[in-house]
Parts: sequence; C-alpha cells; structure tokens
Amino acid sequence: MKTKSFFCILLFLPLFIFQACGQNKEVKNSEMTSAATNSSKAKNPYYSHTDTTKLNLTDAEWKKILPEDVYLVSRKADTERPFTGKYWNTDVKGTYYCAACGNTLFRSGAKFSSSCGWPSFFEQENKKSIVFKDDNSIGMERIEALCGRCGGHLGHLFDDGPAPTGKRYCMNSIALDFVPDAK
Repeated sequence: MKTKSFFCILLFLPLFIFQACGQNKEVKNSEMTSAATNSSKAKNPYYSHTDTTKLNLTDAEWKKILPEDVYLVSRKADTERPFTGKYWNTDVKGTYYCAACGNTLFRSGAKFSSSCGWPSFFEQENKKSIVFKDDNSIGMERIEALCGRCGGHLGHLFDDGPAPTGKRYCMNSIALDFVPDAK
C-alpha cells in the first residue's frame, strides 16, 4: 500500500504545484462548523436523506442555497487540498451523504486508509448513488465521480483500491456530510 501512496503523491504532485501557483481555484479550508452546516441544510429545500428524485437546478439556484465552499467543489469541480478535509482520516461508523442534496453515497464499512489525503472508499452505497464521466481537465485521463441525484462533483474514481472491488473513490470531504451510527 505504501507503493500506491507514493505513486499517488507522484501522480498528483504536478496538480498540487499547478494549484499552488494560482492557476486553478481550490477550496482552502474544508472545515465547516456544525452551525454553518445545519444552517445551510435549513436553507436548502432540496436536501434530503430519503428523496431520490433527480434534481435539475440552475447554477444560480445552487449558488443561493449552498455555502460557498460546498458550491465551489460541488458545482465548479474545485478540489480541497489533501490532508485538510474533515473526513480524510476518520474511522467513525456511519453513513456519508452528498453535502449538496443529502443523497446517500457511502457506508463507513467501505472506507479505507489510502494515505492520499482525501477520504477513500472501495464501494458506493448503490449503483445509482454515484454516476461517472470522463475528465481530461488537467491533461490526464480520469473518471469524475458525481452525485447520482444532483450531479454535484464529489471527486474521482481510480483503479488502485483494495479488494473486493479494486476501486478507490477519492472524494472531497467538503462534498460529503456524515451521520454517525446510533450507539
């Protein structure tokens, strides 16, 4: 696994340098207070952990209801800096949801430590929870992972994860909400 982590760092080093030079926006601080998170959900009439109706809002509508940092990642495909997100290094049991719409994305049992600086999962909650599209935005071929309900950018999918899937869903913490299991 250390070889994969080293490869991940080498692979993304040019991206980090590119972003550090100001050529691409990035979310600088993905830590949100619970008060800010709760107030953003209260203002977002589309946020639901149970409604799976596809959403088709305009960019202006999303901008009105999402906190700026969530908007930049979810709607503009920005990336938070590695090792700064609130979920990259946690092992609490629970469920991860889309921060923009509340769609169920992952269970904590599918989370693993990839040492790449972002939360990583080997399997999505169900086949419709996340959809994919090709992404050649930084001069390399990647697969973008999008929320299956609202189409918000979550991160990317790679083929270097653990068994049983061999997949690594590399997600932005700011694009996720987490609800711990009841004790």
